[in-house]
This record gives sequence, structure tokens and C-alpha cells, in this order.
Amino acid sequence: MPTPVLFTPFRVAGMELSNRIVIAPMCQYSAENGCTTDWHLIHLGQLALSGAGLLTIEATAVSPEGRITFADVGLYDDVTEAAMARTLQGVRRYSDMPIAIQLAHAGRKASTSIPWRGGQQIPPDQMNGWQTEAPSAVAFSSEYVLPTALDLGGLERICNAFASAARRAANIGIDAVQIHGAHGYLLHQFLSPLSNLRTDNYGGTIENRMRFPLAVFDAVRSAFTAGKPVTMRVSATDWVEGGLELAEVIAFAKALEARGCDAIHVSSGGLHPKQSIPVGPSYQVPLARAIKNAVKIPVVAVGLITEPVQAEAIVSTGDADLIAIARAALYDPRWPWHAAAALGGQVSAPPQYLRSQPSQYRNLFRT
Repeated sequence: MPTPVLFTPFRVAGMELSNRIVIAPMCQYSAENGCTTDWHLIHLGQLALSGAGLLTIEATAVSPEGRITFADVGLYDDVTEAAMARTLQGVRRYSDMPIAIQLAHAGRKASTSIPWRGGQQIPPDQMNGWQTEAPSAVAFSSEYVLPTALDLGGLERICNAFASAARRAANIGIDAVQIHGAHGYLLHQFLSPLSNLRTDNYGGTIENRMRFPLAVFDAVRSAFTAGKPVTMRVSATDWVEGGLELAEVIAFAKALEARGCDAIHVSSGGLHPKQSIPVGPSYQVPLARAIKNAVKIPVVAVGLITEPVQAEAIVSTGDADLIAIARAALYDPRWPWHAAAALGGQVSAPPQYLRSQPSQYRNLFRT
């Protein structure tokens, strides 16, 4: 029986993955002053034993004001770097799975409460709130505070913050960096004409709107370890009339490829409260396919990919090179094991768990 494509190795720049399954970044809203905690050790630890090919640490703010919530993880000073190093040390003691980190700035969607407390934006004059910043003084919605429009000095400050976070990631041995350019956060805000109303060189045409995200990519690429991947997550469409369109994101992807980007992770939406998303299984895969047809670098598909056969179809037909799972992995932290059992693939398992291999899947665990 041939090996399922989902369980064949794949290489992204200098990083070798044992299979095509990526654990996508998932915010936990459980940090303390930007520092990872024991929750992150538990959360990342179990996912590092899942049998996936790559684990991605949640959206990690490059500055305190870049956090989505006051309980977000950061990588912007020695204290947050030391906390993350301790978490990584604990995870890596028992797992050799490659670990990436998503570096992010929330822009106008920052300064919010944690989701299970309502998730509303916290005004800057209240506890746990701060003044947000964005490409233009345009709020996310009527319930949000007007952000400060970034001047050129602000752009330089944020670009330097991304570079500094990338250097800190390199210091603690992170295997890859993903830059968050999706879901309505700062870099996506620059890309979309709905949130970027600038009249300088950073607004107007798509060439101008992509200028700052590309500058951030260049800064991160220069600061991170040579030979290790730097990738970008994009929202391929805003799902709003007059918003960012797929053709523009394809142009952005081509520009990233020309600059040495190692992979594109294709998501969508998140920028505007009036978005109308046709949610369903694999609903974002056509977006990934369109971008994959336009570039030669690897493409990651994500979005309601929950079934093994579904995931295998995506990679075996060439819609994408890898698939990413998020909530499916929270519900079933052994999703890659179960997918391998269903498809006839193999996964790595820690020696402490080898005796759990079911008798009907005698070749499930790679030894």
C-alpha cells in the first residue's frame, strides 16, 4: 500500500518535516505580562507529542501594544524571551518536533478583553487597555476606539520591533518564523483598502499598500537565522465588497517569493465586521490553490480541515503542499495519529506511549 501523501516528508528551506500536517498558531489568552506560563507548557507539550510535522506557537506580539489582549504572549524584552525559552526547554525535553513561532502586531484590533470575558475592546483609560495604532485613523467597528495613524517614525519603530523579536526567536532556537499578515491585524490592515486610507507611499495602489508588510518581511528575514524558514500568513480576501481581493494577494505573494519568503499560509477574513464568509469544509482551499498556481514556494491550506481523507485529498491533488489544523487539534490532540491509522500512514510517538498502539494498526508508530 503506497504511503499517503499526507504522511510523506516535506522540506521548507532548511527545515525537514516528517509529514504534511502543521499545527496552526492558536491564541490561548493565558500569558502574564506577555510571558508564557505553565499553561503554555501543557498546551504546547501535548501538541508536540501529536505526531504532526510542525508545531506553531500562537500569535506572539512584537511589542506590548501589539498584543490582541492583555493576556497575549509577547517576545519583546528579556523577561518574555526568558519565559518562552523555559517553555521551549520543557517541550523539547520530550519532543524533537520542529517548532515555529508566529510574530504579530494587532494594530487597531489590539487592547481587547479575553474572549471568554466578552472580547470587547478596552479603552486606553481603563485597566488593561492602551491606545491602539493603525495605518489610518479608522476603527475596526463603532464599538472600537479610534486608532492613532502611524507616522513614518511609527512604521520604523514597528519594523524594528519585528526584527528584534526575530532575533530573540533565533536566540532561543526557534526553527521557523511565520509573520502574521492575516485576520485583520496590522499588516493585513496595511494591505486592505478598507483600513488603509493613506495618501503617502504606503497607501493607494496595492504596490504601495504592500510596501510596509514587505519591509517587515525583509527586516525579519535579515534578523532571523540564515537557512531557517521565514514564512507569511495571509488573508486571501476580506470577504467584503471593496476590500482586499485575491488578485492583490497573489501579487503580494509573488513579491514575497521574490524576496525569499519560504512559504505562504493561506487564510482569509478578519478585517471587517461586515464580512460574509461561506464557511464550510475546505472553504479556504480554493484560495490556497489559486496562490499555489501563481508561486513556486510551498503553500499551506487551512480552514475547517477536520477529516483525514479530506486532508489527503488537498495535498495529493496539489491544492496545497501542507495542511494546517487548529481547533481540530484542540478537540483531538492525537489527530495525526488517527489520520495515519485511517490512511495507512506512520507517525512518531514518544516511547512512553508506544504500548498504546492498537493491535489492528501494527505499523502505526515509526520505530
